[in-house]
Amino acid sequence: MLDYRGKVVWITGASSGIGEGLAYEFARQGARLVLSARRADVLESVRQKCANAEQHFVLPIDMTDTDSLAGRVEAVLTQCGHVDVLINNAGVSQRSLVKDTDLSVDRRIMEVDFFGPVALTKAVLPHMLTRGSGQLVVVSSVVGLVATPYRSAYAAAKHAIAGFYDALRAEVHDSGVRVSVIYPGFVRSNVSLSALTGTGDAHGQLDDKQATAMSSDEFARKAVAALAGEEERIIIAGKEKLAVWLGRLSPGLLSRVIRKVKVT
Repeated sequence: MLDYRGKVVWITGASSGIGEGLAYEFARQGARLVLSARRADVLESVRQKCANAEQHFVLPIDMTDTDSLAGRVEAVLTQCGHVDVLINNAGVSQRSLVKDTDLSVDRRIMEVDFFGPVALTKAVLPHMLTRGSGQLVVVSSVVGLVATPYRSAYAAAKHAIAGFYDALRAEVHDSGVRVSVIYPGFVRSNVSLSALTGTGDAHGQLDDKQATAMSSDEFARKAVAALAGEEERIIIAGKEKLAVWLGRLSPGLLSRVIRKVKVT
């Protein structure tokens, strides 16, 4: 099992939800955090709530500005010296039918959920390869395994980033760098509030399944334990996990179930 005491852990999307929960859990285990999201003030609030708050570092970041990400990596290396763990968690969800979704919304979701994590991973990877160690982690979704209605672009991006990381894992296996993909199911967070509609506006509603899901703290405990065990494919979900197994056993039956299941 890996020990995260004293390790530099960089978390994107750290201002709320899963990212915030991961920040508290890694801090509890003694890690030194780099907290990134768009809003510095919210990140600062999270930092102050973390154990050993004085040793953590706030670094605002815009995942859609991929040209700036190499500079963000340099800032982290200047501040912390190295990166032991990168958690690519930043993302945006979706609540709209394909027929109602403007192509610009599809592109925006892909920029945040796929191209941003890819660009940041590519910027951090050479540093980890040179050191011969590190963990690269991306947060996909159960929807990255089982696509559901109202999330076409989100499902596409989450499938894509998982595929990218699976290929990367095979490429760097002998280098000492470890690669993991986390597949959350429903987690209690604001993700549905900020999800994009077909016009690009915020959904602005807390989905029923989101409101009654596992807490981000519970999710974080399970996720960090799995990462400490160097698990490569980490599914953390409630009953929705059954859809993953059903898809393997009977894709046709899963297709019929997905058409009828309530996903919001």
